[in-house]
Order: sequence, then C-alpha cells, then structure tokens
Amino acid sequence: MTPAMDQRMTPDADHRLVFVTGPSGAGRTTAIRVLEDLGYEGIDNIPLSLVPRLVDGAPLGRPIALGLDVRNRDFNATALIELIDSLTRDPRVALEVLYLDCAPGTLIRRYSETRRRHPLAPNETPAQGVEREIDLLAPIRVRADHLIDTTDLNQHDLKAEVGALFDTSPAGRLSVSVQSFSYKRGVPRGVDMIFDCRFLANPHWQPALRALDGRDSRVDAFVQNDPRFAEFFQRLRDLLLFLLPAHLEEGKAHLAIGFGCTGGQHRSVAVAERIGSVLAEAGWPVSKRHRELERRGAEAQPDASKVAGA
Repeated sequence: MTPAMDQRMTPDADHRLVFVTGPSGAGRTTAIRVLEDLGYEGIDNIPLSLVPRLVDGAPLGRPIALGLDVRNRDFNATALIELIDSLTRDPRVALEVLYLDCAPGTLIRRYSETRRRHPLAPNETPAQGVEREIDLLAPIRVRADHLIDTTDLNQHDLKAEVGALFDTSPAGRLSVSVQSFSYKRGVPRGVDMIFDCRFLANPHWQPALRALDGRDSRVDAFVQNDPRFAEFFQRLRDLLLFLLPAHLEEGKAHLAIGFGCTGGQHRSVAVAERIGSVLAEAGWPVSKRHRELERRGAEAQPDASKVAGA
C-alpha cells in the first residue's frame, strides 16, 4: 500500500471497500479493471452473503473493489442496502459506493450491438430487462456516494472519471465532488463539508420560477439577487480555495462538498453549480451531482420499452 493510499483510509479502519454497481452494460467491468490498475483487489460478482466474511478476516493490506449487480447469485436490493448500512456503522470498515448510471436507450443499444441477453430478461427483449433492472436498482442509486453517468462516455473517459475519484497515487490530485441535496431527504452519507443555503431567498415562492431549478439562469439570477448572497459566496469561495490545498497536502484524494436547501431544487443547486465552476476554473478536478434532481428524473424515467421504440 502506498503512503497516500494509507492516508486516504479511515485511520481506525482495517478494510477499505468500494462497492461498484449499476445496470448491466453501464461499464462496471471497466471500472473494476481501472480500480485494479490503481492498486485495488478486484472481485466481481461476489455473493452478498460472502461480503461480511471479508470484513471478519485479516486485513488484506490494500483496498478491495467489489462488483455487485443483478447477476450475483443472491442479489437483492434490500439486502444490499442493509449491508451498506451495516458496514457503514462498522468502525473496521471504510466503505464507498460507486454507481455507474446510463440512459435506458443507450443500454438497449449496447445490448443490441453485442447481441447479448439481458440477465433479467433471458427470453424477452433487452428493453424489458433494462426497465426491470433500473427499477430494481433505483434505491441503491440514491444511496450511492459517487455516481458516474456513462451514457456519453467512451472507455477512456470512464477510466479518467474513475481515476479522478479513486486514484491514490502520490501524483494524484484531490478530486472534488460538489453536491446539492434536499434537507427533506436528510443529509447524504459520505459528505465531508455541508453548507446550508436555506437562509437565501427561495425561488419556490415565485410562480414563474417554481417549476425550474438552480441550473436555469433565471433562478440563478434570483438567488444572486439576495442581498446576502455576494458576501456569502465570496467567503465560501475563499474558504474552499484555502482548504483544498490543505486537504491535498494531508493526503486526501477526494473531498465531497454538500449544499442543502429545503427542496434541493433551487438554492442549493444554484450555489453548487456556481462553486463547482469556480473550483474548476481554479484547476481542481470537479464533478457535480444534484441528488434531488436525479431522484425526480428517475421517477419520471420513461419505460425502457418506449425508449427502445423511439
């Protein structure tokens, strides 16, 4: 284990685990290979019932990447969530969940190109299997610490994304994840710093803005128009640009920053978008994630069978 890798692990944790999951065809195998190249022990399609035995055994001496999906012999979404909860509470374990996402239409196209049968629809169309799998994995997607959408990524792009999150080599840079969330859903797991944006003027009470989100320029302008915004954002910017080099010097490879508001739609999204752009312009590798918007997008996802016919 390299010194940087050792520093990145929780000081009291004997085992560092990364669960790699997501719909079939989204790139899980590629992600595990990248993690293996980064020094992880990769184990694909391990039965869920065997995972606790890894924790009960002697420390391996390096982190482990476990591929978990519907092809696992005893795969069950509820059981996987319970396992995540159990390992998160275990002081011996430092766990992260990486979810590889992909648009249904792209998954269907990938299956059509390879002529493979979908594991959940061996005697039916790939579209039916894709639809079932996305529904089955929806609760796990919400619980993930890291989400990579591979819809428009080639293998090189995916390798870069995974490397930015999990590269523990001394030459690796600190990668930053900027996330927005809804306090109604609770504080997300795995976030290092959280900033409450509920003191800012709420666009929800403006009928013309209610259906929009913080990525819209009109919502962004409304939030910026709050007389407290300019000073808040300047102080926030200065604080983060001061802290990031310190975390890098400490040996951290990834830092997650969360911004919350009541609904996770307007204020937190606008601030996360702006601070993500500022940090990227300063040279930091930044990924952005809007948890509540993702949740609503998943709920509004069209049937895969309809996508296939589009």
